[in-house]
Order: sequence, then structure tokens, then C-alpha cells
Amino acid sequence: MKFETRAIRIQTERSQHREHSTGIYPTSSFVFENAEQMQAIFAGDEQGNIYSRFSNPSVREFEEKIAALEGVESAMATASGMAAVFASFLTFLKQGDHLVASRAIFGSTFQVLSNTLTEYGISCTFVDPRKPNTWEGAIEENTKMFYIETPSNPGLDIIDMQFASELCKSRGILFNVDNCFATPYLQQPAKFGADLIVHSATKFIDGQGRVLGGAVAGSKEHIEKVYQFIRRTGASLSPFNAWILSKSLETLAVRMDRHCENAWTLAKFLQTQKQIKKVNYPFLESHPQYAIAKKQMLQGGGIVTFEIEGGIEKGIQFLNAIKMCSLTANIGDTRTIVSHPASTTHLRVPKEDRLATGITDGLVRVSVGLEHIDDIKNDFIQALNNI
Repeated sequence: MKFETRAIRIQTERSQHREHSTGIYPTSSFVFENAEQMQAIFAGDEQGNIYSRFSNPSVREFEEKIAALEGVESAMATASGMAAVFASFLTFLKQGDHLVASRAIFGSTFQVLSNTLTEYGISCTFVDPRKPNTWEGAIEENTKMFYIETPSNPGLDIIDMQFASELCKSRGILFNVDNCFATPYLQQPAKFGADLIVHSATKFIDGQGRVLGGAVAGSKEHIEKVYQFIRRTGASLSPFNAWILSKSLETLAVRMDRHCENAWTLAKFLQTQKQIKKVNYPFLESHPQYAIAKKQMLQGGGIVTFEIEGGIEKGIQFLNAIKMCSLTANIGDTRTIVSHPASTTHLRVPKEDRLATGITDGLVRVSVGLEHIDDIKNDFIQALNNI
């Protein structure tokens, strides 16, 4: 089946009520027919649900869809995107281990790598995503993982996953890819050699700013280890959120088509505005990794970033002049969202590291929504004219 069909037709078994749309299973635990069955399921000799922190039919449907759409064997759902990121680290890394990570990553992930993991005795070396010839030099004897985002948040750097995968395999290192910005519809990192794929399902997968959720996808062997970590630590996804996210996947393709169409049109329009110094979008020929983006991605995605002449002062003036679009800390919504990374999502990232990945004081990030493109452009025109 094609992507769109799999997203719609992968469902858990219907109940005795024969519902067309799969129901929600909001229960904390499950009952057993007898003591022998209870023992068999706890021992793993028989399949069955025990407790919703371990497994739940609503959650399992979402996990099966994510695995199928990413083209991998298995997936584990988590309570949020950061729970997925953290689980992908702590499942496979221990005290004394080292990982290499792209410097161009989400602010919270940067904090986990540079501060939280060090408390567990896990070290990290950050590398420039634009200088792949330097990555091998960052690998140490105790390096166990290479972690990237592509496209990155918020600079939209594109990393050649095939190159990174070949490097990892030559050194016996796990290759871990955050696929949040692209979603499984626009790219499948496993096709380029990724061992682990993480998602903040809160973003484009939900698509309407309603619930938190995340997922880690990969081989059965790897995801079984993630499952044990989540089962023990409790960062599991709620049945209600899983039901929302599973239904959201049914419209992911059609929504992403519109997000990408609007973002592409907005990016080309912004290039013509005199107040704007630079526009970043993976499918613009001016993007430094344009050829790689075209190789890896179906379309350019729903995020556009641009730099306003005048730095942080003009950037804030622009945001304050916005009327229709939203100022909020999210992406992937039906509504267009405008934010200023240097003063929000990447506020706690050292300025030197921000600038190294193109996050200047004047950089504005736009999560382009599903409104009519003329209305989005008109809001930007009036805001630019008022700074």
C-alpha cells in the first residue's frame, strides 16, 4: 500500500461493537481470564496487555503506523518529543560513553547533551553540520552514537544522511536522526542508513496544536531496548493522546502537501523583500545543501527562516507588528506561527554556538500553516512595512 493508504488503514482490531473508526482504550490496566493466563502474559509466553504504562491498544496502533510509515520494524511511543529524544540517548548510552552530535539542534536537546547527560558521566562533542570532513575527527574510542537533526531546528541545515551513516557503520556507531521537521511523509531516514529515528509527534504529526507525544522508531532489537527503558521509567504516551495522533496521521500527507506549497511560495516571496537579508528554505536553490535536500526529501517542508536587516531590535518589531499569524512556542500547527529563536527556543544556548549554526539575533522562524497563502503574505507585508 502507498503511504497515504497505510496511514489510514493500519488499525487495531475492532471491538465487538464493530466501530469504523478505532475507539480509545482509556484504561490503566487489563484483566485476565484466569491466573494461568496472567502468569503467561507476565512471563512473555503469551501476548496481551497488562498495564497501560507497558502497552495499550490505542498506543500500539500509533506505534504500528509510525513504524510502517518510517519503513522500519518497530516503534515506541513516548509522552513527548523530548521524552523520545532522552530515551534514545539513555537506552543506549551509559557512564563513560561518548557521543557526537550536530551543533544545529533544538535548544532543549542541546541542553540535555551539554548539561544533563554529563551528570550521568556521558560526554558529547558537537560538530559543524556544514563541515562533514571534520566529523570523523570528533569520534573517540568510547563513541557510541552520532545524533543529528535534518532539517535542523531552526537553521534548516541539511545533513547528508548516507554519508553520516557510512561513517557510523565504519566505526560501529549508532546513527540517531531526529525526523521531526520532515515527518515520515517527506523523508525516511532508515532508507539512508539511520538506526534510530526520533519524533516530536506534538508538531506536524498532530498538526493542530492539541496534544504532546513522541516516538522512537527502528529495528525490533533496538526498540525492544527502548521499550524496556520506557516501561521502567514511565515516559509512556497516554491512550487519549495516542488516539489523537493516530487519527492525525491519516491526514499527514495532505496536510504536508499544503504546508510545503505555502512555505515554498512564502520563501520565494520573502526573497524579494528589501528588509530581509537572507531566506532559508531547503528547496531554494540558494540553500547551501539544496542538492542533498532534493536527494533526501520529497518536498522542502513547512518551515521557513529569514534574517531581518537590523538585528534583534527589528526582529522583535516585526513580531510585534504581526496581526493574523500566531506568536507561540510550537511548530506544525494548522495556524502559521512566527517566533524569534534567539530570545525563545535557543535563549539558553550560548551565543557563540547559536551564531555557529546561523541563529543570528535577527533570525525569524516561520512554521507556515494551512491558511490561504495570500492572507499569510499580506500579514507579512503589513508587518514588514511597519518596522
